[in-house]
Amino acid sequence: MDLKDQLKNLFPDHASEEVSDDKDSKAQDIWLQDDPIICKYEKRKGKPITILEGYTGADEDFKKLAKELKQKLSVGGSFKDDKIIIQGDYRDKIMQILSDKGFSVKRVGG
Repeated sequence: MDLKDQLKNLFPDHASEEVSDDKDSKAQDIWLQDDPIICKYEKRKGKPITILEGYTGADEDFKKLAKELKQKLSVGGSFKDDKIIIQGDYRDKIMQILSDKGFSVKRVGG
């Protein structure tokens, strides 16, 4: 008789909940939206950057997404004025990562 069986004998009315520590559950914590995230390319001071905008969820979720993108791409970037700014032209890779997470992404600017 293991611990679960003993607890069931002591508390027959209690419904046990299974706790899973999947990395996929962390990915589902981010709120998905109906409108696509806009992924555009610009040059500032001669350097290429990729800008993501149009996210309508919480700022904290967007900051988590920015951190994850920067880590996966191994590049620098920032989060300013409800926009993620990634150093370099990584539109294709970013769009693939976001579509794998379940976001709809729209490419703008070439």
